[in-house]
Amino acid sequence: MRILVQKFGGTSVADLACMSRVREKVKKGLDGGCKVVAVLSARAGETNRLLALADEWSPNPDPAECDSLLSTGEQVSVSLFAMLLRDMGIRARSVLGFQAPVLTTEDHGKARIRSIDPSRLLALLREYDVLVMAGFQGITPSGRISTLGRGGSDTSAVAVAAVLKAELCEIYTDVDGVYTTDPNIVSSARKLDRITYDEMLEMASMGAKVLEIRSVEFAKKYAVPVHVLSTFADAPGTMLIQEEKKMEHALLSGVALDKDQARITLRSCPDRPGVSAGIFAPLAQAGIIVDMIVQNPSLNGVTDVTFTVSRKDVKKALAAMEELRAQMPGMEVLHDANVCKVSLIGVGMRNHSGIASRAFSAISRENINILIISTSEIKISCLLEEKYGELAVRTLHDAFELGKSSSNGAGARA
Repeated sequence: MRILVQKFGGTSVADLACMSRVREKVKKGLDGGCKVVAVLSARAGETNRLLALADEWSPNPDPAECDSLLSTGEQVSVSLFAMLLRDMGIRARSVLGFQAPVLTTEDHGKARIRSIDPSRLLALLREYDVLVMAGFQGITPSGRISTLGRGGSDTSAVAVAAVLKAELCEIYTDVDGVYTTDPNIVSSARKLDRITYDEMLEMASMGAKVLEIRSVEFAKKYAVPVHVLSTFADAPGTMLIQEEKKMEHALLSGVALDKDQARITLRSCPDRPGVSAGIFAPLAQAGIIVDMIVQNPSLNGVTDVTFTVSRKDVKKALAAMEELRAQMPGMEVLHDANVCKVSLIGVGMRNHSGIASRAFSAISRENINILIISTSEIKISCLLEEKYGELAVRTLHDAFELGKSSSNGAGARA
């Protein structure tokens, strides 16, 4: 049995006209000889509407009940779309997360997929040509409906493609692929024909909004071929591929901007063993993901520690640090939410020197001050004042000539 998984986001299923376009994409997959699993998100704006409704009813909505509420958005989408397909004579039915079943952790609002038993879905595919499956949702071991967090439908689709050993997972969005940077910021941004899983992981984690990071992790782990396409155009998109030693790599693939950054600085921390553990353990216990970390050299037995978190976690992080002050007299807690992160990404960095120098020189010519620097094998990230973020993106995109075409559709070359 040949299986094609197609995922359609909120803008793709926003109304009847949009769903009619989606129906044509599904029919094309059927005409190609595949059984199709169409994974749908809630219609555009619906999740936000339901969240607002929860906040209107309760000052502190119960997470499990909130998941039950939010899951109705996808239920509406899949039911309506299954009706459209059946009216066209296509053997189709809707499948909700708990019916698959998609087993998740108990972390309501940000659950992670534990397992998907393919036997139920394969049995249904023998009976139906199209399964219209609700993305973003699953069921916990205790039998409660759960949701996977923002972008969770991408993760649902890639996970289903992995367990069903699908030929391809097509991710349909309102953009026609992965670009060297946000085209709304840089008009010369160029669509990439292909990008490695590692590069896409960095792009997603550094602020690019095309794919949710957990979906890319699944794709890499299970070698799922993923094609990012537009629902509203027929142009070829961007393929996510496994890195191969024989590949000729581009120097850089793109520049990402992440505005969801806040900086917290702890001044005059005692410089002794165990202090760093004492700082970051309560953050981990609160479920706060820390990104960049910098510790200044010790002076007279004290040091400064700076780290970044998501803006939504600032209040929780500050509360945890205030509790810590009682154990560290003299420590001062400062924070700044007017920052952003700009990142250069490319697997070609591994074999080329001078990229950091070239990047920092370009930024300095614009008189932009770098607050924190973080690096890996395939990325260089700079924390900047937020007002300079888009200027820095344009500067780096131009400095490395990322808008110019190359032979394999990847980014700039050395």
